[in-house]
Amino acid sequence: ATMGYIVPEYFKWPGYLSPSMGLKFSDVPNGLAAITKVPSGGWTQIIAFAGYYELFVYKYNGTPGDYGWKVLSSADPEAKKRKLSAELANGRLAMMAIIGM
Repeated sequence: ATMGYIVPEYFKWPGYLSPSMGLKFSDVPNGLAAITKVPSGGWTQIIAFAGYYELFVYKYNGTPGDYGWKVLSSADPEAKKRKLSAELANGRLAMMAIIGM
């Protein structure tokens, strides 16, 4: 989320977001202000694409979160608990950081 907030400050795609409305990518502000600038047809396309991908393309039949390798695993239950707690704390810190932006 942080990268998605910082990168648009320095880089914008060239060209038009909506040629029929004369809306350039450079005209779209950063952050939540962009929600009102993107035309409703654009939001419809984004939602339709995400829905299509979820329903017809992405076919994962395994256990959620099981990708065939363990990131935060350990044979020692106490070490595993410590790693999971650290990961939870990092996630909370990241949420607070993006709120501050």
